[in-house]
Amino acid sequence: MATKLQIQGDESVLLRVTHSNIKSFSDDVRFSLQMTVEAVKEKLWTKCGTSVDSMSLELYDDSGDKVSDLGDNTRSLGFYSPQDGFRLHIIDLDPSSVTSGGWLEDTSLVEKYKISDEAYDKRDGTYKKFKEKLGHQKSNPESKIPDNYMEDLCANIRVGDRCQVEPGEKRGVVKFVGRAETLAAGFWVGIQYDEPLGKHDGMVKGKRYFDCPPLCGGMVRPDKVKVGDFPERDPFEEEDEI
Repeated sequence: MATKLQIQGDESVLLRVTHSNIKSFSDDVRFSLQMTVEAVKEKLWTKCGTSVDSMSLELYDDSGDKVSDLGDNTRSLGFYSPQDGFRLHIIDLDPSSVTSGGWLEDTSLVEKYKISDEAYDKRDGTYKKFKEKLGHQKSNPESKIPDNYMEDLCANIRVGDRCQVEPGEKRGVVKFVGRAETLAAGFWVGIQYDEPLGKHDGMVKGKRYFDCPPLCGGMVRPDKVKVGDFPERDPFEEEDEI
C-alpha cells in the first residue's frame, strides 16, 4: 500500500474545482500531490473566499462518483489518489460566510445606495450637471466669446490689402473686416482668394458680406491673416534648379 501511494518528485494533478454556495464557480486548478490538505484549502481560499477553517473538501472521480472526503488536514493530497480530471468540491460550512445567500452571483440581492433628488441636485460634478452644461454649450456654443474678440488684430487689416492666409499660404485680397452676424461673436476677415480655394462667393448662411467668384470666398479669424506684399502666384513659374 505504501508503495502505491508513494509520491515521487513534484508530481501534480489537474482537478476541476466547484463550490457549494457559488454555483457558477468552476475552475481547473493544478495541485502538487505533496501538498497537505490544509495547503490545498489555503490555495482554494484565495480563489473562492471560503476560509480554511470553514472549508470541507470532497473528491469525485471523472464519472461523478464520490471517491472520499479529504478530512485530515495533515495528510498529503496524494494520499487520496486523485487523477487528472477528478473534481474537488468545496463545501462552505459557515452560514455567515461571504459566499452564502447567493449575493456574490446575484447583484440584485445587494442593497443599493440611494440618494434623494434634492440631495443629488446640491452636489457638484454630477453627471446630471455635466449633461446640463453640455446641452447649454450645444445650444449656444459661442456664448463665452466676447463681441470684441480679436478686434485688436484687425487694426492693420484693411479692405483691399493683399494677404496670405494660414494654413496653406493661400493668397488673396481682403474684402471684409468686422463682425459677422451669421457667424460666431467677435471679428472676422473676408477673403477673396486668387484661386478657387474657398467655400462661397461672399455669401455666408444667407448673408452677403462681399462679392467674389464662386468658391473663391472665405471668412477667417484675423489671427490667420497676414497682410503685405503677396503678389498672385504664377502657376507656370518653376523653381530654379540647383
